[in-house]
Amino acid sequence: MTDAYVMLNCELGAEEGLIEKLKEIPQVVDVFETIGTHDMMVKIQGENFEKIREVVSRNIQTLDKVRSTLTLIKKD
Repeated sequence: MTDAYVMLNCELGAEEGLIEKLKEIPQVVDVFETIGTHDMMVKIQGENFEKIREVVSRNIQTLDKVRSTLTLIKKD
């Protein structure tokens, strides 16, 4: 299992709605609101690097009101 953290920026005021949508994605383990450069951090788990990339590009980046993402993959 591969862990990854997605640093996400969204449109102003969209945080609560996005958190609910993110929690519906099966690979999302947790969502944290943050203060600073990014609006939230999303912890996801996938079978491998390719699955992580698929979840980020197809399920997270395509959500309405998501402006940008930065993915950090935990090396085992």
